[in-house]
Amino acid sequence: MKSSNSFLAVALAIASLSFPVSVKADTVNARCDVFPKGEDRATSSGRCTFSQRQGAVSIQLENGNSYDLLPSGNRPGNYRDQNGDAAYRQAGLGDRGQIYRLANESIFVYWDTSANRQNSGNRNRSAARRQPEAGTTVSRLRDLVGARAGQAENTVKQRGYRWVKSDDSGYGYWLEGRTNYCVTIRTDQGRYQSIVYTGSPEDCKK
Repeated sequence: MKSSNSFLAVALAIASLSFPVSVKADTVNARCDVFPKGEDRATSSGRCTFSQRQGAVSIQLENGNSYDLLPSGNRPGNYRDQNGDAAYRQAGLGDRGQIYRLANESIFVYWDTSANRQNSGNRNRSAARRQPEAGTTVSRLRDLVGARAGQAENTVKQRGYRWVKSDDSGYGYWLEGRTNYCVTIRTDQGRYQSIVYTGSPEDCKK
């Protein structure tokens, strides 16, 4: 009986220690820019909160809009939103933040809430020579979105892009020959789904 009581006491102690950990979500303050699909001008920009727990992502904007993304399939970075539509996380901001592509809009989450950044749609001439903002479609390859990857890959090379690496999430990283800008091509079900600049040359380092 004494050993049973000792075992029960240990079990209760473990439960009391593990319970706060199991219910705590990783929530941080951030800054979010929201872009309508296909647009390069944000319709919303301001503080937000970003939460991640057991693979699920929640983004709460200061205007009250929220996005809840649940993991989908076996590929990291693939989700279903609160409406059941496909969404995915895209590389491009490095350690500055994360990009989420939804059915009708894109959300750029920046960890630095104090940065005084210009709206990405308000580019001036002096910015034109810098690497394009993350998520900007590569105009020279725009016509290949939707093409079969196996057939389009040679075309990408012929147009002056050099393959660097690929990851398990379906993203391939390429360097643009004329500018040395980093480009990512997302492939799903054998077809190119998006071809965009990553926003940082660091993303094309092996």
